[in-house]
Amino acid sequence: MAIIRLRNINVSFGGPAILEQINLSIEAGERVSLLGRNGTGKSSLLKVINGQIKPDGGEIDINKSVKIASLEQEVPYDLQGSIFDVVASGLGKQAELLKAYHHATQRVAEDYSEQAFAELERTQHEIEVADAWQLNQQVESVLSKMKLDGDTDFTQLSGGMRRRVLLAKALVVDPDLLLLDEPTNHLDLEAIQWLEEQLLGYRGALLFITHDRAFMRKLSTRIVELDRGRLTSYDCDYATYLTRREELLHAEDEANNLFDKKLAQEEVWIRQGIKARRTRNEGRVRALESMRNEREQRRQKVGKVDMKIVRGDQSGKIVVEAEDVSFAYDERCIVKNLSTTIFRGDKVGIIGPNGAGKTTLLKILLGQLQPSSGKVILGTKQSIAYFDQMRDQLDEEASVLDNLSEGREFIEINGARKHVIGYLQDFLFAPDRARSPVKALSGGERNRLLLARLFSKPANILVLDEPTNDLDVETLELLEELVSNYSGTILLVSHDREFVNNVVSSTLVFQDDGAVNEYIGGYDDWLRQRDEANDKPATGKTAKPVQKEIKEKSQKKKISYKEQRDLDALPIKIEQLETELKQLHEQMAEPDFFQQEKNQIVKVQAALQQNEQALAESYKRWEELEA
Repeated sequence: MAIIRLRNINVSFGGPAILEQINLSIEAGERVSLLGRNGTGKSSLLKVINGQIKPDGGEIDINKSVKIASLEQEVPYDLQGSIFDVVASGLGKQAELLKAYHHATQRVAEDYSEQAFAELERTQHEIEVADAWQLNQQVESVLSKMKLDGDTDFTQLSGGMRRRVLLAKALVVDPDLLLLDEPTNHLDLEAIQWLEEQLLGYRGALLFITHDRAFMRKLSTRIVELDRGRLTSYDCDYATYLTRREELLHAEDEANNLFDKKLAQEEVWIRQGIKARRTRNEGRVRALESMRNEREQRRQKVGKVDMKIVRGDQSGKIVVEAEDVSFAYDERCIVKNLSTTIFRGDKVGIIGPNGAGKTTLLKILLGQLQPSSGKVILGTKQSIAYFDQMRDQLDEEASVLDNLSEGREFIEINGARKHVIGYLQDFLFAPDRARSPVKALSGGERNRLLLARLFSKPANILVLDEPTNDLDVETLELLEELVSNYSGTILLVSHDREFVNNVVSSTLVFQDDGAVNEYIGGYDDWLRQRDEANDKPATGKTAKPVQKEIKEKSQKKKISYKEQRDLDALPIKIEQLETELKQLHEQMAEPDFFQQEKNQIVKVQAALQQNEQALAESYKRWEELEA
């Protein structure tokens, strides 16, 4: 049975409708993931359901007994008081009464004066009159379940702990429907896993927005997509959703092409002038007017980001060599006895909880911070592009254009000159948006601007510190593909498990007391290797990380002359294959491609498959030789 039903909902803020004829129903116990590009209105839809935005038209059917709670995308900066105060505030009018009682019990514990006992007795009486003892038990129960100390000051908490408290505030009313807007933003991996387990055990319905694909795969029972104001429901998993969505978009393109072809034919007919009028086919003229109106009202698909990395000169073979590196700050050990070698072309992920020192480790490996002990040897011919998660590189008061151009009118991308405005359009900044100040941009737009800056300068080392925050899934996957195919070296800090799995070749993982161990592969590979190490019987010796052992072995083996020639030729071969693949994809994207003879279509598809296989084999061979 549906606990909430939206019928023909419309919302507009002066321009094209953000939400147009939206129909949505959510059943009890469902976990629905809401997808869509940045700016399509996902957060607005949650606010409509929560009553924060009144729709321009349509109906919302919600049973009076249904309780709705929400977790905001950003942590409010004006929240003060203890954790108990913040959680209790989710109960509305009774919150002040519960806060007063909680503080009275604290005062009695600290001060046995008659005045303290009198205050406690007064608040107890008020709670009894209001019949609010059950509500106080609800707060205490949620605090216990969330492992929160109600007496701790909220303002002293980390970002991850604040989001945990806000989730407790939402859950304290025991809602039938919980709305979550990017709940994993700024959480570390441990906090994300904790949140997943909490929500998997939640009995109510969920409607959540997320860019974290691993989080979405684990939680969602249904996917709904908001695109150009319309909502489409996919009752399937994420992989099936991608396939069905591609099929729908292809069918839409074919239908639009047929419509445009017919419209063009009718426009030729009407331009015949006197001949058309003599036929007195007024119905055909009216039909043409209707087609023109329909074409004018058609909303085009949101463009894709067109990201290209400017290739820099090749760096030396060894990028960084660290020997017994340790770093301490205010007597706290951040990194202890780290030894590692990063070679040209390595893609290294750095994993650890918030506050562990991941950004500090990046600065040590880049030579920007001197270790307390040990040494770091940097390679030669290095040009570094740094993506800063704090966005400190952006001038809030300056325009998007000025932040990117730095006085330049043109940007050179791999030998081709491009005007700054045109380059920004590749990152979905329209000319008028490009002249807006940075302070007016959304989080996703700021990240796109940082990526535009990052990729506009030649570099052979990319340093990415939480690059995926606030990006929609489609842009995230494009970034993932670009980074995966990058021939230079990458140092990546990210809490996005799927991004790490699909990009990195090895991981540096923060353990307890500043120990940093190295492992082959991404996040899931680390978990497997860690679990295998824990399952082995203790021998009295500390096991070396797998990656370290393999590197030590590989360094003893010299590369042959023939293998060196293969290694030198592979980058050119890979570039040629990628160019051919791009040409084949463009050929298949032509509107009339599938209208050709069947044997011609099969021929192109076969060529595409052969090139993809050859490219995969070339990358695999390159990784073997580089190792």
